[in-house]
Amino acid sequence: MLLNCNSCQKKFVVPDDAITKSGRLVQCGSCGNKWTQFPIENIESEKIDIKEKTKLIKKKNFGKKPKIKKNLYTAEYLQKKHGLRIDNSDNAGKKKLSKGQEKKSTFGFYSYIFFLFVFLVTTFGILVLTKEKIIYQYPSSELYINYLYEVIEIVTVSFAQFIN
Repeated sequence: MLLNCNSCQKKFVVPDDAITKSGRLVQCGSCGNKWTQFPIENIESEKIDIKEKTKLIKKKNFGKKPKIKKNLYTAEYLQKKHGLRIDNSDNAGKKKLSKGQEKKSTFGFYSYIFFLFVFLVTTFGILVLTKEKIIYQYPSSELYINYLYEVIEIVTVSFAQFIN
């Protein structure tokens, strides 16, 4: 038996013997609306209507082919539509190994961490070498440079304690 919620119009399938002649309190699982449902007498006519509707739907879709979505990013499509030529689109960003396997080359997380570390060490090394010239040119920067060295010392001590 098909039940319709009066509030949100959601449809539910319920076994025919679940609802007696005296009615049953049912609740919509979607919106929570409660109502008393009585059995529907036109069950056979509903089954016939459903069968007729399915036949109509099958007849409508009989001669039609299913729609196939084109991949808009294939080399052939881009060549035909936009005049773009892409060579070796499947091998882009891959290295060939000696055994005929292919490995995708990427710049991973640890590579970023390594280069960040190298950048910071280089920056602080240049700062150490040019500290006196910077302070001579900009005397107000001495306070900030000293604070930076204190922060670096605190971080290194904290890191050393964390390791131990």
